[in-house]
Amino acid sequence: MDARHTTDKSKLPSRYVTEGPERAPHRSYLYAMGLTREQIHQPLIGVASCWNEAAPCNISLMRQAQAVKKGVAAAGGTPREFCTITVTDGIAMGHRGMRASLPSREVIADSVELTMRGHAYDALVGLAGCDKSLPGMMMAMVRLNVPSVFIYGGSILPGTFRGQPVTIQDLFEAVGKHSVGTMSDDDLDELEQVACPSAGACGAQFTANTMATVSEAIGLALPYSAGAPAPYEIRDRFCATAGEMVMELLAKNIRPRDIVTRKALENAATVVAASGGSTNAALHLPAIAHECGIEFDLFDVAEIFKRTPYIADLKPGGRYVAKDLFEVGGIPLLMKTLLDGGYLHGDCITVTGRTIAENLAKVAWNTNQDVVRPSSQPITPTGGVVGLKGNLAPEGAIVKVAGMPPEKQTFAGPARVFDNEEACFDAVKNRQYKEGEVLVIRYEGPRGGPGMREMLATTAALYGQGMGDKVALITDGRFSGATRGFCIGHVGPEAAVGGPIGLLKDGDLIRIDAIQGTLSVDLTDEELAQRRAAWQPRANDSTSGYLWKYAQTVGPAVTGAVTHPGGAQETLSYADI
Repeated sequence: MDARHTTDKSKLPSRYVTEGPERAPHRSYLYAMGLTREQIHQPLIGVASCWNEAAPCNISLMRQAQAVKKGVAAAGGTPREFCTITVTDGIAMGHRGMRASLPSREVIADSVELTMRGHAYDALVGLAGCDKSLPGMMMAMVRLNVPSVFIYGGSILPGTFRGQPVTIQDLFEAVGKHSVGTMSDDDLDELEQVACPSAGACGAQFTANTMATVSEAIGLALPYSAGAPAPYEIRDRFCATAGEMVMELLAKNIRPRDIVTRKALENAATVVAASGGSTNAALHLPAIAHECGIEFDLFDVAEIFKRTPYIADLKPGGRYVAKDLFEVGGIPLLMKTLLDGGYLHGDCITVTGRTIAENLAKVAWNTNQDVVRPSSQPITPTGGVVGLKGNLAPEGAIVKVAGMPPEKQTFAGPARVFDNEEACFDAVKNRQYKEGEVLVIRYEGPRGGPGMREMLATTAALYGQGMGDKVALITDGRFSGATRGFCIGHVGPEAAVGGPIGLLKDGDLIRIDAIQGTLSVDLTDEELAQRRAAWQPRANDSTSGYLWKYAQTVGPAVTGAVTHPGGAQETLSYADI
């Protein structure tokens, strides 16, 4: 054996694969792939990519993974690339495929964990591009607790339709316009060909860019790296630097759970609120916290939303997209004004090895832009996302109010009840609903769907018909980050387990107040109890396969719709094997 070991592997997982005479068979596989003796005895670094050909969100990840590998190799590590799945919401939206979306988050986390465990990799750089792949990758990092750096694949560039910038949101809403005759077949055909002009995830502050913003705020991504659009060549520099940085983290033994603390989670929730981000963050942040063994549920997230100013004028509620934010100073500009205003914990450590405050020390305020306002001059004084609670949602609910004036943040009306999204979408498409109604879509929760579908097709159609502010919609499912209008999701307990939303009848008066944070129905406790006594569980058609398995284990939305006991029950983390 050659003794040119440059790293002490006595405490690294890869020692089980590469060190000692008994590992000769294992090493033979590595030699078969062209590795040298030196590379075999260096730390083995997993480079996990969500690359696929399903959608533009993921198409650039393979190229970016190669840049990561160069950085790892330059810093004395041996990169080992592997892929995991991604279900892309833009493709899955509006049909039964959306049931696969949220469960894919768990499969991503699980598959990255299993690959890392099975091959005994020492550290991880994870690349993700679409909505659920970002939290899924970050969940794997904190679950494994090996030194890790997160890389976002970057946002798409905005399209141009007859001289005006457009995003995928405009196209979903165009379907509603088309359904009422205000957009022609030819115009819809032209718009669909220009709305998405490049690689990258949906360009506004929808779920992918929301969770990308989280990755920097929580400390798992390098500053500025989450803001650069996918086609920009600077992404390769960020990726190479991430590969080098993970080797520094390995040398210093800085692990994800050193970074993702309670304070870091609060920082993440703060930037979501300040940027008018997706309601899905209230599902994903508790799930990430769960992997660390930290109790941080929807109500904790909502409490931070309540005290955070909304300062980033980003679509869908505002005017700008991720590219615009990056070009005026990126996520660090947003974080800097929040830090200066006392809204962030500056002492949280990050993957740079420095604290948030140290990372932001040289960030100067850009006066020549209006994408981000100073925290002292917000668009609205409280966050763009609000938590709700009441007799219709004892376990809470969530609503995005970014861009909505205060007078539009209350609503009362009779319920119009649907037991799945398709039934509601058909009613909307055929204009079989009335102004002033509260549309209720139930049995779409984590267990009841199963899979907790997003309702963008329905909400966008409403907005396209000009009815986005004339009706409200509540569901035990989810909404896309592109959803706008008075749309309340994550209503819990869900209908499938006998939650109050499952007891509603047409005509019940529902009251929503996003200012006071309440969601209620004008029924007494006695009336609800009588209906619950008569309620029967409702079967769904997921009687085998992964969705059946998911439904057996998934928990409520309030704690992140997670499927295992989490870090609190862990007796040995992978990093310490």
